[in-house]
Amino acid sequence: MSEPVPELDDDIPSYTSGLPGVLGIIDEWIARTEAVMLAAGVLLMAINTCANVIARFVFGEGFFFSGEINRVLIIFITFAGLGYAARHGRHIRMSALYDSLPAKARKVLMVFIALFTGAIMFFLSYHAYGYIEALYSRGRILPALGFEIWWIYLWAPVGFAITGIQYWLTAVKNFTSPDVYLSTGVMDGYTDTETEV
Repeated sequence: MSEPVPELDDDIPSYTSGLPGVLGIIDEWIARTEAVMLAAGVLLMAINTCANVIARFVFGEGFFFSGEINRVLIIFITFAGLGYAARHGRHIRMSALYDSLPAKARKVLMVFIALFTGAIMFFLSYHAYGYIEALYSRGRILPALGFEIWWIYLWAPVGFAITGIQYWLTAVKNFTSPDVYLSTGVMDGYTDTETEV
């Protein structure tokens, strides 16, 4: 008789927003969209790279457009992943001073950090849009793919804006909750990663 196989815990379980009402629905919708976009981007990059390696091995020459496709996908994944990382509390943070504060002071500081970081993200989104306008006016094209280069940078202002929204939603979550939250779904604190025997 075989023993039952224990279920494996997912590193990032399905996302449930901690925000009330319409904000929670919007947050969950954006989270699902980001997850699909990131998974598709990574899979497409892996398929493109593998196909190029096989083509080089079989035909002695890779696809002329493979490098540009990977460039487009790296930009896409980077800027689409900003909001995803913020939503799951996965951004790098320096917390020595923050961790030494009492809970109320941590909450005030987290609200300030979320509002300030969100404002910086919107500022960067504005300037990324200006950069795209400059690229558009120059009319440069990608040599292998043949379309205008400004298209591949559209994800920069969108990614910054979604990240700004996510940080401001974190501030809302901290205003409406008695606990301290790093994001709308991640409570402040450390989990024990060691397995007990």
